[in-house]
Amino acid sequence: MKRLLSLLLILTMCIGMLSLTACGKSEESAEKTLLEEVTERGSIIIATEGTWAPWTYHDENDILTGFDIEVAKAVCEKMGLKAEFVEVEWDGILAGVESGRYDIAANGVEIDEEREEKYYFCDPYAYIHTALIVQASNEEIKSFEDLDGKTTANTLQSTYAKLAESYGATVTGVDDLAQTIELLIAGRIDATLNADVSYYDYLTQHPDAAIKLVASTKDASKVAFPVKKSDRNKTFIEAVNKALGELYADGTIAKLSIKFFGGDITKSE
Repeated sequence: MKRLLSLLLILTMCIGMLSLTACGKSEESAEKTLLEEVTERGSIIIATEGTWAPWTYHDENDILTGFDIEVAKAVCEKMGLKAEFVEVEWDGILAGVESGRYDIAANGVEIDEEREEKYYFCDPYAYIHTALIVQASNEEIKSFEDLDGKTTANTLQSTYAKLAESYGATVTGVDDLAQTIELLIAGRIDATLNADVSYYDYLTQHPDAAIKLVASTKDASKVAFPVKKSDRNKTFIEAVNKALGELYADGTIAKLSIKFFGGDITKSE
């Protein structure tokens, strides 16, 4: 009798485990892809700073705009979706994409090996060079190698902060380019690194700023939208790339580049 009860107990446990496994597989197979999710929602949730002209900023009417913003809007429109922007400080943007809080980020995000381990990137839609910027009176720093032992300021975890640290600089965390330039002009830091196009745009807005560009990287870095690295997100990236391809073909992205940068930065050459 005891043996029979033991056999019945084991059989019951096995059936229970099989049921749980079946449920798990059913739930897993029922999980929606990101493309299905955004299509059902009718919008793509996009993280951006809103403080980095001409990539993402507020115009004189306090309307969010910029090259990244308008490219993202155009992509969403091609996909038949609305662009839902959430303004976030840089330090929280990629973490938010990785956690799934935001679908993508539109913030001049550059592709690098470390980021490619965590995110899928769409096809690049811009190419930029990193500029080394110092006070106009600075004659000591003339190359990236001269950053060894010096101080810089950038948003932490940005490619600019990482590059400065690789040359031996100590990086102070800041919120945006404007704050960085203020620290530089005040003499509280020795230099800063940023996109060359952002430097030129800043000088256009502040022609009397006592700063200068002393060096820039030879190779251009690629700018793209990141999405969390997950199998469920592959079809989403494919759809984004399809939309980008159409926008390249009809000249939309090149026109936006000229509008915000005064030149075409959508080609690698």
